[in-house]
Amino acid sequence: MLLILSLLIGLSSLAQRPQNFQKPAKITLSGKVIDQETQQPLEYATITLKNARFPDRLQGGITNDEGLFNFEIFPGRYTVTTEYISFEKDIKEGVVLRESKDLGTIALGMEVNSLNEVELVAERTEVEIRLDKRVYNVGKDITVRGGSVSDVMDNIPSVSVDVEGNISLRGNNNVRILINGKPSGLVGLSGPDALRQLPAESIERVEVITSPSARYEAAGTAGILNIILKREELAGFNGSFILNGGTPTSYGGSASLNWRNKKLNVFTTTSYNNGKSLGGGVFNSEYFNGNQASTFTNETRDYNRNRERFFINLGAEYYFDDNTSLTVSAFTRTSNNGSNNTTIIEDVALNGNILNRLGRYQDETEEDNSGQFTANFTKKFNDKGHELVIEFQSEESSEDESDFADNTNVFDQTSSTEEKQKRQLLQLDYVYPIDENTQFEAGFRGNYSQQDTDYQVFDINGNESTLNTDLTNYLGFTQNVNAAYTQFGKKINQFSYLLGIRMENTKIVIDQRTADIYKEKKYTDWFPTLNLSYEFNERENITLGYSRRIRRPRSWSLNPFQSLTSLTFFRQGNPDLDPSYANSFDLGYLKRWDKFTLNGSVYYSTSKQVITRITETTGTIVRISDDPVIDVPALRSTSINLAENNRTGTEFTLTYSPNRQVRISGNFNIFNSETIGTYEDQVLDAEIVSWFARINASFPLPFGITTQLRTFYRGPSANAQTESQGILSMSGAINKDLFNKKGTLSFRASDIFNSRRRKSTTLTENFTNYTEFQWRQPTYIFTFTYRINENKNSRKRSQRSNGEGGDGGEFEF
Repeated sequence: MLLILSLLIGLSSLAQRPQNFQKPAKITLSGKVIDQETQQPLEYATITLKNARFPDRLQGGITNDEGLFNFEIFPGRYTVTTEYISFEKDIKEGVVLRESKDLGTIALGMEVNSLNEVELVAERTEVEIRLDKRVYNVGKDITVRGGSVSDVMDNIPSVSVDVEGNISLRGNNNVRILINGKPSGLVGLSGPDALRQLPAESIERVEVITSPSARYEAAGTAGILNIILKREELAGFNGSFILNGGTPTSYGGSASLNWRNKKLNVFTTTSYNNGKSLGGGVFNSEYFNGNQASTFTNETRDYNRNRERFFINLGAEYYFDDNTSLTVSAFTRTSNNGSNNTTIIEDVALNGNILNRLGRYQDETEEDNSGQFTANFTKKFNDKGHELVIEFQSEESSEDESDFADNTNVFDQTSSTEEKQKRQLLQLDYVYPIDENTQFEAGFRGNYSQQDTDYQVFDINGNESTLNTDLTNYLGFTQNVNAAYTQFGKKINQFSYLLGIRMENTKIVIDQRTADIYKEKKYTDWFPTLNLSYEFNERENITLGYSRRIRRPRSWSLNPFQSLTSLTFFRQGNPDLDPSYANSFDLGYLKRWDKFTLNGSVYYSTSKQVITRITETTGTIVRISDDPVIDVPALRSTSINLAENNRTGTEFTLTYSPNRQVRISGNFNIFNSETIGTYEDQVLDAEIVSWFARINASFPLPFGITTQLRTFYRGPSANAQTESQGILSMSGAINKDLFNKKGTLSFRASDIFNSRRRKSTTLTENFTNYTEFQWRQPTYIFTFTYRINENKNSRKRSQRSNGEGGDGGEFEF
């Protein structure tokens, strides 16, 4: 009875409790999250509160653009976790919260591993060392804003760009340039000149591949430079707009936009630029006339170029599921160029008196067009790297150039050049991870190109125009390369190796229809590769690479017809030119300390049938004046195969980063090049030691301004006939964030001391000449960038492996 009474009383009290029970009132938790090193606020940092009694009931919030957070929670005892991508978590356990509280400032430090692995969008240039390449993410490099791809290349360790825009890798100009891992019309029919037409803002990263694995094509005895274009993948709609202008007269802008949801990512980059470039040089020659007195001519050349460029890239990536995607993209590039060139040729007596002066005034117009379509299908069979990538690419490029030369004292000339190129590419890459530490790859690539060049020259005397049959010609050039490769990689504890073999079957057709010359060349070559790596620890490793490479002659170097440069100098191809082969070895070392990073290598390359440019007399006499009568020998520049070239060198890059606002980097490369060979009983042996050095420094200034300085020096160099002097140049830039870091204003000055000039002397048994050339005078550019939904410090998700970063999957463990 007492037990029943007690139960009734308990139930009665429980029934009445809800009428008096009140839910605990919420309290406010606030604070601020900053970067421990820079003291800058971190937007979108996450604060999470976890109660041990109710672990599934998480509470929390995120920070705003000032790093502040303020949200309501229930009172209790919590573990408070503050985190931000690539930063160390801040964890506070047993925090009792009974009333509203300000946690104050929470400073997060970067994770050690993330310092060298995480890319910060527009933050800084990161270096990633992989088994077969080095990757340079084009980050906060304000010295290239408003510039071109050529400017970006000139700021990458191991790479140098001469005054004419020719790109060298470790002093070797036979470097293969790819766009998104493939040959592209963006490189252009005119080679390095096309890289000046692509804006720097369109680049995401550049891969420097000095010891390519078998997945890469074998062209380029120096190695490969792979330019990866931007393609944002941030969720939602975001992008950036850029305006720039400066002197000499230059203005333009670009827009990079993308929109992405779970199934679709749409991206585009559009740019327009219009700019003037001033340059010039001298070309002074002395001709040896046996027992008679030498003949002297001095040429002075001035160039006034104007370039108007438009580029648009549009693409979409559709995700059928998490493992299957289809990407289609297309671009078009149009460039309208004009050039007014003045050449003054003076006939000079031994005492320096001018005997005669001849003027050549050239007006050139050129229209370049390129269009490309790419389709990429990627199938990931699992999340361990097992995948199949199929890609098709088709492109068309054309260059239409017209030229009128007004020659005083002699006849005038007009010329026109029409070049058209079609290229198709089909590629298949298959990657199969046998286990966690073993990987097999195989693939095929077919690269088919056809180029037609129609060159016409007319001599004009008064009102009469006569076709110059010595110069006018039509060249058809076809090159088809079918390649297959396989490679096998394995990691055994700290040791990794990647062994591969590549076969390339080449067919070249030279169809010189004007001269009725038709030649076919077929050759099949095998290119073994080997890459070894040993990791002492996470911060130190050593690598060894070997690869066999090929240099195929380009169409212009095979055309036997002359290409007129001036009345006394012309270029002519050699249809009997053969490809050159090289065996290259590279021993690399990487060591990271807390504030220092050292990356160095020793390399050796030996090449056979080396393609070398020489200058020689032709036996032809050119009359540059009828009154008085003045005749001078004509000079010809052509390409030949020499027996051998041996190149040995070393380079290192040392980077000092006391914090993420200060970065000082120095790159030094020294090499010895020995050329051995004889041409027409003339010994052309030559040996030279050359070097170049680059120093980059970025540091903050008051009022939130950052600055960057770059100094570059190229040491003297020589080939079989020509010695070139050293070149020193310096560039700088300043940078200021505006509008709550959504906007950035930059100013850059290139070649501050107007010293970027090539000076060289050529000596043969028949003549000597001195050349001084400057492609571009100093430039000064202002650039304004405005970002939409794209915070400066936002992190990008990892790149999907769709062939964009190279020619297949990456071998990384």
